[in-house]
Amino acid sequence: MQQEKEQVALSSIAASAGLTLAKAVVGFFTGSLAILSEAGHSLIDLGATVMTYAAVRVAGKPADAEHQYGHAKFESVSALAETGLLFVLSGVVIWEAIKRLIDHQTHAVDANVWAFAVMIVSMVVDFFRARALSKTAGETSSQALEADALHFSSDLLTSVAVLIGLGGVRLGLWWADSAAALVVAVLVCVIAWRLGRRTVDALTDVAPPGATARITAIAAKVPGVVAVEDVRARTAGEHTFVDLTVGVSRTLPLDRVSAIKDGVAGAIRDQMPGAQAVVTTDPVALSSESVLDRVMVIARNRGLAVHHVTVHEVQGRLAISLDLEVDGKLSLKAAHELADGLEKAIAAELGADVEIDTHMEPLEPHRAAGREAPPERVTAVEMALAELAAEGGVIRDVHDVRVRETDEGEIVNFHCRVHPALTVQAVHEKVDDLERALQVRSPMIKRVIGHAEPAR
Repeated sequence: MQQEKEQVALSSIAASAGLTLAKAVVGFFTGSLAILSEAGHSLIDLGATVMTYAAVRVAGKPADAEHQYGHAKFESVSALAETGLLFVLSGVVIWEAIKRLIDHQTHAVDANVWAFAVMIVSMVVDFFRARALSKTAGETSSQALEADALHFSSDLLTSVAVLIGLGGVRLGLWWADSAAALVVAVLVCVIAWRLGRRTVDALTDVAPPGATARITAIAAKVPGVVAVEDVRARTAGEHTFVDLTVGVSRTLPLDRVSAIKDGVAGAIRDQMPGAQAVVTTDPVALSSESVLDRVMVIARNRGLAVHHVTVHEVQGRLAISLDLEVDGKLSLKAAHELADGLEKAIAAELGADVEIDTHMEPLEPHRAAGREAPPERVTAVEMALAELAAEGGVIRDVHDVRVRETDEGEIVNFHCRVHPALTVQAVHEKVDDLERALQVRSPMIKRVIGHAEPAR
């Protein structure tokens, strides 16, 4: 794609050089100000196309440490320079045309066949290169090539004005050539204004028309997005840089939030080729959140582990109780400060009249060093579990018993089977009873973790 841009820019340079030379020679020998103004116009075209080629080559370079958004705006700088040259040319032509209209006897115009021929050839060349430039600019989103395409499309109108002026001279209207030159100058001013406005818009980061609404609509359709805010977009060459903030539920885990961000960026990239989106997420409290969800979010944001959260209403007043795990080595004062801070945060979220009770318990050690207990010890624990389970009459088939020795005491894990129709609450109570009974029988056991499975 970059090679195609450079090739069409080079072909435009060759065409501008040929037309400039031809118009200058014919304009000089015929004395036509209109043709000479077109020669000057083509000379500026030549300079502009050279700048376009240089800008296209520089704009094609990848982003670096100094130009972190790429080099695409070099094309806009080139287009801005071309705009200035066009205004200068227009001023010179208008000045000379007015002088000739005032003193028309000094400048005689010879509207011969060569004058008509060079303008017709110019129109044909401008038509084909404008079409080629426009096609490539559309495929590559190149502002510099688009500027050239617009420029040479408008050149067709100036060439028509010159031909009309030459025809008027052939019919004996001495002022027709200078009038045509004035028309050319005015058209060039219009071209320069349109080109300059687009270029300034690009350099001052004016948002592409309709981009905000389109980006908002794309992002809003991504699953998990609940709001779209602060959408900003700007163009640089073939790229559109997008910044936006999307609201997501604050209860979502980080990996899910990251997936939503990637989904938004991907959707924008797929539906707006060349777009590069930077997505920021904003955690939002949804109206569908339960009290449990809100309590868990508050605890998570404070880096605290809670469980067994119970929520109920007592005579219209919300009551919450929960278990808070803290480092067992903390002093009671320090642990109470953690619990007090959590309770205040919950009250701030749910209302000052909420009743909160926090049960503190030591946080279980993570990655504690341990070793497998001897086989005879595992057998003894397995037999004790089977005996205690039989006494309860609900738990059966105790299996996969593991016993690990740690500096704090033994940790026992086991699996068992329970009737599949029992509720989770009933099974949990029976497994808890078995765990406590085992610890009573063998005080060296620090913790028991039982896993219940539905009986076959």
